[in-house]
Amino acid sequence: MSTTAQPSTESKERRLRRYLRERVEDGELYFKGKFIADDVGLSPKEIGALMVKLSESATDLEIEKWSYTSATTWRVDAA
Repeated sequence: MSTTAQPSTESKERRLRRYLRERVEDGELYFKGKFIADDVGLSPKEIGALMVKLSESATDLEIEKWSYTSATTWRVDAA
């Protein structure tokens, strides 16, 4: 049995945090989880749960639940 996705040794939270840090190097970022899901290899639901967790724990990022229109929009910037 084969799978298309390669298992990652990097935790989901660490992968998302790394992705966000790379993107905010050029300035603040606004996004919906469904639009970055493929980039980070996570489902939109996983991204939403991790964003809540990261908003409470990530000291190197400012994470704000910015708006809700058919899905949550997140605002992320460097702290």
